[in-house]
Amino acid sequence: MIRFLILSGYFELMMYLQVSGRLDQYINVHYRYLVFLTMGLSILLALVQLKIWADGDKHKQHDHHDGHEHGLQKPYQRAIAYVLLVVPLVVGLLFPTITLDTTIVEAKGFSFPISKESVGDPEMNTQYLKPDTSIYYNKSDYNEQMTKLMKKYETDQKLEITDENYLEVMELIYNYPNSFVGKKISFNGFVYETAKDNQTYDFLFRFGIIHCVADSGVFGLMTKLPANMTVKNNEWLHVEGTITLDFFEPFDRQIPSVDVTSAQTVSAPKNQYVYRAF
Repeated sequence: MIRFLILSGYFELMMYLQVSGRLDQYINVHYRYLVFLTMGLSILLALVQLKIWADGDKHKQHDHHDGHEHGLQKPYQRAIAYVLLVVPLVVGLLFPTITLDTTIVEAKGFSFPISKESVGDPEMNTQYLKPDTSIYYNKSDYNEQMTKLMKKYETDQKLEITDENYLEVMELIYNYPNSFVGKKISFNGFVYETAKDNQTYDFLFRFGIIHCVADSGVFGLMTKLPANMTVKNNEWLHVEGTITLDFFEPFDRQIPSVDVTSAQTVSAPKNQYVYRAF
């Protein structure tokens, strides 16, 4: 009966995450089919365990007739197994979802990988300006993927960035900045303002997931807003402008940025994450 309750609990957890919308904050929405597969397997295995429990006496007699028993027989072994199975249910149901805002960026900061060694461990929650999918390919395959992706945008003189293409376009801009300098761009994001040595820098970010929450991060571009415009952290904007390269002193290097010609306040989207399509 305990196994039935645990397995049915997994089904109910997946159902809850799906209905509540919290699932989108844990995995790439393009992998949602895996959740439905998990739900189907969970309920199927739960029903199997229910039948085994209902036929328990017959099953025990069969094991006795065979002269041996199956599974974990010692109480502490079963207890450990059940605890390990229950922990994900407790975490999924009771632990709160992190609120997305600039406090996460301020707490963890953001970095810009400038070499293979600085990319970091894909298992770590490292936040980047640039989405980096190279950790999932060998060098030649990654270059092939980027070359193929560039063909979608290299002739466009204006980049219309949407939720669907946000991460792939950002990765291309950071990989091939010179190819995008001078192009027009429009996109939405939340404001993150930081200051160093009396110099203020404004960024427009989106939280993104490449595969799952383990490789999530904050991605976007530095922006040069109109001089007469004041903004505050967490304010959502729609901006239009021209892609340039500007020196960012904290990184001691040039990074892609947007010379903003038009900016207007917009409402935050219901789902603030963007996802990488493969």
